[in-house]
Amino acid sequence: MKRAVCFLLATPLAAHMVSMSTGDAAIEGNSLRFELRMPLYEVAHVRDPERALLAALTFTSRGVDGKLIRSACRQEAPQGSYFCEAVYEFPDPVERLRVASRLHSITVPNHVHLLRASRGASNDQAVIDLSFPTAELRFRPPTPRELAMQQFLAGALRAAGGAAPLLFVAALVLAARSRRELLALGAAFLLGEIAACVAVSMSGWRPAPRFIEAAAALTIAYLAVEILLLPKAGHRWAVVGGLGVFHGLYFAAFLEASGYEPGWVLAGVAVAEAALIAAFALIGSRVVRALDSPRPAQGAAAVLMAVGMVWFFVRLRG
Repeated sequence: MKRAVCFLLATPLAAHMVSMSTGDAAIEGNSLRFELRMPLYEVAHVRDPERALLAALTFTSRGVDGKLIRSACRQEAPQGSYFCEAVYEFPDPVERLRVASRLHSITVPNHVHLLRASRGASNDQAVIDLSFPTAELRFRPPTPRELAMQQFLAGALRAAGGAAPLLFVAALVLAARSRRELLALGAAFLLGEIAACVAVSMSGWRPAPRFIEAAAALTIAYLAVEILLLPKAGHRWAVVGGLGVFHGLYFAAFLEASGYEPGWVLAGVAVAEAALIAAFALIGSRVVRALDSPRPAQGAAAVLMAVGMVWFFVRLRG
């Protein structure tokens, strides 16, 4: 049990809820000019980032990897970002570009790279992460179906791929005292996330990644405290809806960086979160039934409270 608690405490601290980088690739004939931007806090622990970041990306055309001709990296402190520029050459003109990324292996496992590429008047883009570490850019207009599926999956993977949403969903399931209340809590959580996306897009506010992550960690601790100290509290759906706003800030940041349609992304988020809630509820009911005691739920809430508080203070201090 102690090992499990230590693992839960350590896991969120080893990752960032908001871990994204952006890349722009411009192709001219057999030459590719690439620009990479990544938050400074992502490269703080990376040894020799100028070499490691570019080495984690491979560009391939017609089965041949591009040859790195020159590169340069620098810190852009006012923007809080690390910027790299590189030029690659291929033996033949590039018609299709295959990109492989290992950025998630040198930063954090849930790192997302948003790549935009252009070749003349044609454009394409891809989302590359641990789940889909490679992408092929064909520089043709994607069909509406392809766009919808790409953006739907991107939203689902963002909802299911981070420690903060998983831990909060676990706390949400613990907070529900009936199936009806579980449905209400899940709906309120999703509406809170949608409200955050709408508010951010209308206000132009761009919350800092550290703020988003610290706030999300605090929501986990807050809900766990309510489970432990206010087990009979009413209107819990309203509390969960308000806490969902802070989780929605992450999706707002993702939508801003990717340029994706909010409807498809949030549809993916909704399906993934519904599946997670159902899975956690099923597992929880079987554990409680097997042990015939409420103590496991109280113990899980206590662990979540500790994880949330430690995570909050660590991220608050940077």
